[in-house]
Amino acid sequence: MEILIILTLLVTKHFIVDFPLQTKFQWSNKGTYGHPGGVLHALLHYIGTFLVLVFFVPPYMAILLGFADGVIHYHIDWAKMNLNAKLKWTPNTHEQFWWLLGLDQYLHYLTYIGIVAWSTGVIF
Repeated sequence: MEILIILTLLVTKHFIVDFPLQTKFQWSNKGTYGHPGGVLHALLHYIGTFLVLVFFVPPYMAILLGFADGVIHYHIDWAKMNLNAKLKWTPNTHEQFWWLLGLDQYLHYLTYIGIVAWSTGVIF
C-alpha cells in the first residue's frame, strides 16, 4: 500500500508543479541551459519530491532522491524544449509536438517509478 501512496503523491506533485505552479518565466526559459527559469522549475520538483518522501524514508534519502528527480526533470524538459525548437514543432502546426509532450510526461513518470522502487527497497 505504501508504494501506491508514494506513487500517487509523486504524480500529484508532478501535476501541481508542472502545470498550476509553472509560470511563463519557467516554461519559456527551460530550453536555455542553466537559465534561472528552468532551474527554478527543477528546484520546485526537487522540493516537492523531498516533501513527499521525507515522510516515508530517512531524510538523507529524501534529499538524494529529490535532488535526482530535479536533475532528471531538468534535463528531460531541456531536451524536449530544444527538440521542439530545432524541429519547429508547435502545438498548432505539428502533431509530433503532442507526441513529444507525451514522451516528456512518460519519462517523468518512469522517473517516479524508479524513485519509488529505490525508496521502498524494491531495487537495491
